[in-house]
Amino acid sequence: MPLSEVTVFPRPIADAVDELAQSRSEELLAQIAETSSALEGRVVWHVNTTARGGGVAEMLNSLVGYARGAGIDSRWRVIGGDPRFFEITKRIHNRLHGSAGDGGALCDEARADYESTLAFSGHALRELVSPGDIVVLHDPQTAGLAPLLAGTGAHLVWRCHIGLDEPNAIAEETWSFLRPYVDAADELIFSRPEHVWTGIDAARVRIVPPAIDHRSSKNHWLAPESVDAILRVAEILPAGGADLGNPAFARQSGEAAEVGRRAEMLGIARLDPDLPIVCQVSRWDRLKDPVGVLHGFAGHVLPSHESQLVLAGPSVSAVADDPEQAEVLNELMSSLASLSATVRDRVAIACLPMEDIEENAAIVNALQRRSDVVVQKSLAEGFGLTVSEAMWKGTPVVASGVGGIQDQIEHFLSGMLVDEPTDHATFGEHISLLLREPEFADVIGDGGRERVREEFLVARHLHQDVELYDDLLASEWDDMPFRASA
Repeated sequence: MPLSEVTVFPRPIADAVDELAQSRSEELLAQIAETSSALEGRVVWHVNTTARGGGVAEMLNSLVGYARGAGIDSRWRVIGGDPRFFEITKRIHNRLHGSAGDGGALCDEARADYESTLAFSGHALRELVSPGDIVVLHDPQTAGLAPLLAGTGAHLVWRCHIGLDEPNAIAEETWSFLRPYVDAADELIFSRPEHVWTGIDAARVRIVPPAIDHRSSKNHWLAPESVDAILRVAEILPAGGADLGNPAFARQSGEAAEVGRRAEMLGIARLDPDLPIVCQVSRWDRLKDPVGVLHGFAGHVLPSHESQLVLAGPSVSAVADDPEQAEVLNELMSSLASLSATVRDRVAIACLPMEDIEENAAIVNALQRRSDVVVQKSLAEGFGLTVSEAMWKGTPVVASGVGGIQDQIEHFLSGMLVDEPTDHATFGEHISLLLREPEFADVIGDGGRERVREEFLVARHLHQDVELYDDLLASEWDDMPFRASA
């Protein structure tokens, strides 16, 4: 299928602003209502490569739902591709982070394969898009659609969710590969100023950091008894009695649901409920450095503090646009097998079920709440929303000081940063301090929650979205002949 629709149900816009002060929420609701009226008869299209797995898909589910709830005709389409296309786009992804990835080149053959796949989706989109619509293309996989849509009369926006703080030659070469496509867009959105490419007209650029939805299945409040019940049903914790709580969670529709599927547990079969838990949740991606987390924990946490590590990620067959996941998981398992039995007895690798995305989110929610420390030891990061997710839950976070993680965490106030991602000793020292000093950990956790409340909730993102739409509509007025000649 060159193009598929993702069904997103409208969500009450009031839910998105309920953490704001009353005066601010009323002001934002009025602004959204005004923009919704101005957009009447137009469609806001979001286009990416997957409806499940990863922060972009999660954000789109919330942003599209709230926009629809506010009366904006917002729709989401996913483009298809064959294994060769996703091999090339994963290579682009890695290279934009400064990594050679699979070592393959972005040659003329790769460009031809990239363009030929996108031609199918581009043709399908041209049939859907009308003049005056707004099309938001997400990440490098969709960049090649911009020239194909340039003649539709729609406003074209390309959003890049990834980047590198200090670009190297690999990243710059990849910019050159993508630049002919993104030059066709009217607006370019990056997550942080440091990720804006050199040579791009600043007038076309805006900065929009990602945000989490505090009302989503991944982030809404869970009672402690529900946390443990969810993790027992998922077989991450040992099974317990039926009187210890129900594995209940609320879907975004408001419907009550229960977790019923099990995680595939590798390493130790279950976590020990009596030991502190250190956790990282991420895709099986080398840039998330799960092997480094393992060795940092084994060499610099476990010797000084009796604890356990869980590395959690999606079932490797569930995320179509990331073909390297199984390979990375195998590397992690090989590294674990090479360590002593003492270490192996304290490490769990959890492949979480993905058949029901909201059920998966509820398991992640419970795991982040049950953990004593959440880590994100990325080697490079566009933003890293798992950091804000854990901070919102009041769980202290230790993370690499790279990419957007630096924007989320204020060191020793709302989390703890490791300046050099490969510095396993400092990584382990920060974790050990939080495990050793629970009162300090609580202070850090409280600071993290307030930091997210102030800067990284969905209401702020919606505000920036409507500002973008207003500016695009205003540009039509500016482009009218009598205005241009005035």
